[in-house]
Amino acid sequence: MKILAISDVPSKLLWDESVRKRLEGIDLILSCGDLPKKYLEYLTNFTTAPILYVHGNHDGSYKESEPGGCICVDDAVYVWKGLRIMGLGGCNRYNRDDTFQYTEAEMRRRVRKLWLAARRAGGIDILLTHAPASGLNDGTDKAHKGFQVFNDLMDQYQPKWFIHGHMHLNYGANLPRVCTRGGTTVINATERYEFEIPDPVQVPKRKLFGWG
Repeated sequence: MKILAISDVPSKLLWDESVRKRLEGIDLILSCGDLPKKYLEYLTNFTTAPILYVHGNHDGSYKESEPGGCICVDDAVYVWKGLRIMGLGGCNRYNRDDTFQYTEAEMRRRVRKLWLAARRAGGIDILLTHAPASGLNDGTDKAHKGFQVFNDLMDQYQPKWFIHGHMHLNYGANLPRVCTRGGTTVINATERYEFEIPDPVQVPKRKLFGWG
């Protein structure tokens, strides 16, 4: 399965007449936020791959109307062809604007609400967020500080991939595009990053109560 992760900066290579060719063979597009609605909608015209997205802190316009033809997976555990994706958009609160900003406590409450959905899915394969995890290639300023609860999610569910945006690669020379934390591959999706994963194995849904 070939996945295209995008975030924050529209790619000049995708926003032109060559886009159809560049999207050939892509099975799934994951957006980590802070992209113009018209950019996501433009991409839907040139691919049959679903575009799943979470909100970034500059996506206030999404509150009026979400990107057409795309699927919001914010605050959800979304299963696509057996691939289990937990979506948690937004960043650390740094001002009073209501633009998908959250304190650590608020993000933890969002995570708790997804516990049952993750359990019924039998876990998660991809953690899809806008912000990074605390201490994992995040920033020192309040706006770019990562969330500790994302580290906790990786420890608890051990997803194969953690895909985030928010940290533009030009923010620092030491920011890696790809790194690892335990058994999780961490990908900074800024602009665009293409990668392949094994076709997921269908996992039976768990019963509402208990695992049996």
